[in-house]
Amino acid sequence: MYHLLTPLSSEFIVFNVFRYITFRSVWALLTALIVSILVGPAFIRFLKRLKFGQYICEDVEAHREKQGTPTMGGLLIGFSLLVGVLLWADLTNKYIWLSIVVFLGFGAIGFWDDYLKISRKNNKGISARTKMSCQIVVSSLVMLVLYFLPAYSTELSVPFFKNFSPDFGIFYIPFAVVVMIATSNGVNLTDGLDGLAIGPTVIAAMCFAVFMYVAGHAAMASYLQIASIPGVGEVTVFCSAMAGAGLGFLWFNAYPAQVFMGDVGSLSLGGTLGFLAVLCKQELLLLIVGAVFAVEAMSVILQVGYYKISGGKRIFRMAPLHHHFEMKGLPESKIIIRFWIMSIILGLAALSSLKLR
Repeated sequence: MYHLLTPLSSEFIVFNVFRYITFRSVWALLTALIVSILVGPAFIRFLKRLKFGQYICEDVEAHREKQGTPTMGGLLIGFSLLVGVLLWADLTNKYIWLSIVVFLGFGAIGFWDDYLKISRKNNKGISARTKMSCQIVVSSLVMLVLYFLPAYSTELSVPFFKNFSPDFGIFYIPFAVVVMIATSNGVNLTDGLDGLAIGPTVIAAMCFAVFMYVAGHAAMASYLQIASIPGVGEVTVFCSAMAGAGLGFLWFNAYPAQVFMGDVGSLSLGGTLGFLAVLCKQELLLLIVGAVFAVEAMSVILQVGYYKISGGKRIFRMAPLHHHFEMKGLPESKIIIRFWIMSIILGLAALSSLKLR
């Protein structure tokens, strides 16, 4: 749409709106949302015909009724997102294509993992070592490309400290790789209840849409004293499409879920969120925007570590943290909504940092 209609603006002024990132971002969100909702029912029926059902951890009694619910719904998210981006983004923008590569790369790892689980009819996909190795390869390749782009900086932006931006140099690459992999696995661990992971993901995508737009607008970036990155504002369209695709998926994933996203969804969304944070130089702010994912991952680390050190004792009744609340008797829907509320609060807190420098 951008490449077809923008050239016509010289003769028809109405087409001038296609030059504006804000206009195209709104329509990328709506396009991804509508495509997801329209395609979703047929896609879910297709998954059922293929018998791509989820195998549930039976430690949680309430989850046994979910056995066989179609999984790999992340493919629906990916399709809707790509339609929104390809229709409305400036496809000559290098940052758009890097974002797509990250999404597809991490998604391919998740697809492989999901397919093995389905074919083996258990929860054993690819090994943790293999999964981590593949994530390192994808994120390292993308970061190498980003590192050698002339407009990109290896300085680390520290929220609330405008005069403190340490330059990591070549070591910024492994740092960014850790950010992407940690976020990917954090979203993956959070994806344990209906709509639990996609809600905070949509909120984070909307927050990064704001950060991208500001970072790509030289005057705004200068006024708000954040890193200005020429061209990165176009990724606002990608973030918006990601939010729209997530909302469309939530239409079917809300409790009680008709479809699960699977690793193909959680790994791709998480890895992309990590990359978006790196791209707009808000790596540390990701700890606030994605605090739900960080806390879920930390609960697993603490549980496993304490279990080994104490000889079998546990901090939580079950990890990740959402299962702990389930074991305490909280209804699933209440846990989900409360996690969403916390994500909204944290997202607003992160956005407020734009004025606190």
